[in-house]
Amino acid sequence: MTGAPYVFGVIPARGGSKGLPGKNLRVLGKLSLIGHAVASARESARLTRFIVSTDSAALADEARRHGAEVPFQRPAELASDEAGMIPVLQHAVRWLETTAGARPDLIVTLQPTSPFRIGADIDRTVAKVVDTGADSAQTVTEASYHPFFMKTLDGDRTVALFPDGHKYVRRQDAPTVYQPSGAVYVTRRDVLMTEGRVLGADNRAIVQGFEAAVNIDTEWDFLLAELILGQGRAPISGSRQ
Repeated sequence: MTGAPYVFGVIPARGGSKGLPGKNLRVLGKLSLIGHAVASARESARLTRFIVSTDSAALADEARRHGAEVPFQRPAELASDEAGMIPVLQHAVRWLETTAGARPDLIVTLQPTSPFRIGADIDRTVAKVVDTGADSAQTVTEASYHPFFMKTLDGDRTVALFPDGHKYVRRQDAPTVYQPSGAVYVTRRDVLMTEGRVLGADNRAIVQGFEAAVNIDTEWDFLLAELILGQGRAPISGSRQ
């Protein structure tokens, strides 16, 4: 990459949600979840341009109210529960390349389900890909429960997910494992458009703390976010609290 890379941010915000109906318009602190997503993108110094991809007129209005660009309504075939993230992102990139004549180097996925993401999280994840030459990078957080101790079930009989897991009697002795936080994904264009992947073969991590990594999919997640905010533990600016 010569010069500054073209970094294209996409906020995918579907109107429907089975886990928490209308969640992207739910208000947390001073902003809706879509409002927090837009605020985090506006805080970023590394995004060249960002847009909101949505099928919902109400979400489009709310995103624009917070200063986001919503240049199209997402096609119906990309708005169902079954629609995956890859075609939604590819659709946004094709829109950019067709209408603006710009070919992005990096695509940044910013889901509204991570309300405590800040601009610095975006910039650190972008920098990780740029500085290392990796295919992609994502934010992660330490797993809340170690998979070495997890089971599957054969009827009611437990089957160890990791047969060697029993050798770790104490959680502290097991190697630290991480789970995606869902806050930021950064992908090289060809990994997304040619390979059809968000995470490439060489994928790097930016580790986040517990509060920053809150991801809202259920009512319980939302209540946890409200608790963190109420306790003054959310790592976001006062204008968003």
